[in-house]
Amino acid sequence: MLASGEGVSLVSEEIFKLGVFPVTNSMVTSWIISIAIVIIVKLLVGRTSLIPSKGQLIVESAITSLRTILEPIVGKKVFYPSFWLLSGLFIFILIHNWSALLPGVGTIGQGIQEGNHFKITKPLIRPGNADLNMTLALALVANLCWVYFIVRYAGLKAIIKDWFGNKADKTQVNFLIFGLLGILFIAVGFIEVLSILFRPVSLTFRLFGNVYGGESLLHSMFYLGEKLNLNETLINISMAIAPIPFYFMEVLIGLVQAMVFMLLVSVYIGLICNHEEENH
Repeated sequence: MLASGEGVSLVSEEIFKLGVFPVTNSMVTSWIISIAIVIIVKLLVGRTSLIPSKGQLIVESAITSLRTILEPIVGKKVFYPSFWLLSGLFIFILIHNWSALLPGVGTIGQGIQEGNHFKITKPLIRPGNADLNMTLALALVANLCWVYFIVRYAGLKAIIKDWFGNKADKTQVNFLIFGLLGILFIAVGFIEVLSILFRPVSLTFRLFGNVYGGESLLHSMFYLGEKLNLNETLINISMAIAPIPFYFMEVLIGLVQAMVFMLLVSVYIGLICNHEEENH
């Protein structure tokens, strides 16, 4: 049985080094999960054909569902170039979020014996998205791709107009009001640029906070019996029963957070690139 210890660590633990490059338990988990995703998709799809197999049908159904959600947001022009990024972010984040619920995550590793309890001091497996470095890397990649898409498919002129352009209609307001609104929209444009600079920060901490919070919650529920100073039998029962409802909640939260991350990035792209069908 595990001992409660001090709770879940904010930082991932180093497992070994490749030269001077440290390898952490979160990195090990991310590598394993990433390889598993590639293998599972390859096994499901195999060789593509006009008459899809059951595995190919599952993958195609998932892609069709994502397309239904994303295409109206980013627009037809940018949908195909950006779909690899958006779908990849969703699948990668979703599987990594759910990996925290697998048996052995956080409970296998080096530790010490304390009476009848075994305290894990260095877990071998930790969810990838419970590491701030992982969520920061995802946010930076998403924002760098966002810059490429808006420059490539909207252009600098459309970007400047979207951020600093006067949104008022000259035919509906007089010249003085139009000029004052122009100054106002320029000021709003600088605020927009500032908010864009903080997007990687918000994406990083939103995902990290939810995954780390879920991991901490499960840890607390697992050791609820010890915190209530119950006897040994009730502690064992509590460890088996108390976390179960929260596992189901974490399944839902993992799905929601993957969807939110994908939708936010798609909205960022669509705000500038998806204007071809506007009629007002």
